Amino acid sequence: MKNTLAILALSLCSYSAHAQHQLEKLWESNEQLPVPESVLPTANAKQLYVSLIDGSGTEKDGKGGVAVLNSDGSLKNATWIEGLNAPKGMAQHGNLLYVADITDVVVIDIKKGKVLKKIAIADSKFLNDVTADAKGRIFVSDSREHKVHVIENDQPSLYLDGVNNVNGLKSIGDFLYVLAGKELWKVDQQKNKTVITDKLEENGDGIEPVGNDDFLITCWPGLIYYLGADGSLEQLLDTRGKMNTADLGYDPAKKTLYVPTFNSNSVVAYKLVKK
Repeated sequence: MKNTLAILALSLCSYSAHAQHQLEKLWESNEQLPVPESVLPTANAKQLYVSLIDGSGTEKDGKGGVAVLNSDGSLKNATWIEGLNAPKGMAQHGNLLYVADITDVVVIDIKKGKVLKKIAIADSKFLNDVTADAKGRIFVSDSREHKVHVIENDQPSLYLDGVNNVNGLKSIGDFLYVLAGKELWKVDQQKNKTVITDKLEENGDGIEPVGNDDFLITCWPGLIYYLGADGSLEQLLDTRGKMNTADLGYDPAKKTLYVPTFNSNSVVAYKLVKK
């Protein structure tokens, strides 16, 4: 009996040591957003770009676009960008917004609210997430082809191959962080990879840095994790069967997550707090 209690106490202590964060819901957008897949806060976080699939995630139907929300979740512009197909991940570099759109990366002039060009990725099938590095290189994942491409001076080329169920990408310094199925990889400039975790319950979707090498990770079926630099993994939210959690945005200054709910047609904001 004593041994059983000791093991139980040890387990509880171990759990408490890792369960250091939680989410507090701030708001949920009231306006119907047709299948929001990704949220990207602006640098000053006064507004949010939201990619809207508005139909099938694989069809080139011209129904997709990008909406703009105010930082309180109210709708600023439902039709800021129209005529896309099934836009998903987004990344900003300077005055340009890059959007994954099935087989193309769409380049948008933010000040003008206008599509400048579309960069076709040869042999791609399901472009999913986008990230930009400090040099202006644009990385985009293809979840169906299990590849990561890089765009330099508007010219795409293959960067990584054989990345199982690749989705979320994040460029930080000299490293590219890659969600590959239930794993998170850290890839250096020589394309050497380190597996940071392989413990996600579902395939990873969105990834955002919190600071100090910690990350927030979403899994589309309804999971949000806090991943510590030491590899510790905390489950912050589980809404499987109720609400999807797609490609999140994060404002480190406000410690606020913006989560697109996909089939629930809304964006939800959460405050990240320590217990």
